[in-house]
Amino acid sequence: MTPGTRVLVVEDDAQMSRFLRATLAGHELKVAVADSIESGATAAAQDPPELVLLDLGLPDGDGLELVRRLREWTQVPIIVISARGREEDKVAALDAGADDYLTKPFGVRELFARIRVALRHRAGTTATDPVVEVGPIRLDEARHEVQVGGELKHLTPIEYRLLALLMRHAGKVLTHRHLLREIWGPNAVEHVHYLRVRMAALRTKLEADPARPAWLLTEPGVGYRLRDV
Repeated sequence: MTPGTRVLVVEDDAQMSRFLRATLAGHELKVAVADSIESGATAAAQDPPELVLLDLGLPDGDGLELVRRLREWTQVPIIVISARGREEDKVAALDAGADDYLTKPFGVRELFARIRVALRHRAGTTATDPVVEVGPIRLDEARHEVQVGGELKHLTPIEYRLLALLMRHAGKVLTHRHLLREIWGPNAVEHVHYLRVRMAALRTKLEADPARPAWLLTEPGVGYRLRDV
């Protein structure tokens, strides 16, 4: 995180808002605070942030509305911070365009780990570099090759596309619907078993212990993510 990074906190709980402002400012981040959808949208338009931390339970509506409004004109990383811990809420937020979902209560170390990942995505390094490396996994998009610990791995075309998508978004949860739509097309979004079969095959080929994956992680009921280092 670079000192002076602009963060917009949209949170109507005064105590949580003060905590986030003090915590972020203590790491030399520039913090703006809003307490509603409308004030959050206005603040984002007047001084575009580099990261948004967003509560869902806002006085003038559901925070997902603000996610959708922001996505109409910006790809700024959005981390939802909410007391809602149901799988349906997480999936809805991620499908609406949020980059990550953090359930209250959470620890400061986890918050900053999620922020670091989100800001790396904003830098766009994983999306533009033809060679992506995460831990022992190296994907060379120019050569269409995958190596683990220097050993070449032979993947099927679908396995390769699935891994490439996860690696380009390392650290970010990708929902079942998103993965199915991107890999198999819009008519496959309900066929979660397609993913389970391919993920099992990828883990067998890439993980040291497929039964206890260290890199290709499941977010139960939501989707998958590639662990970021």
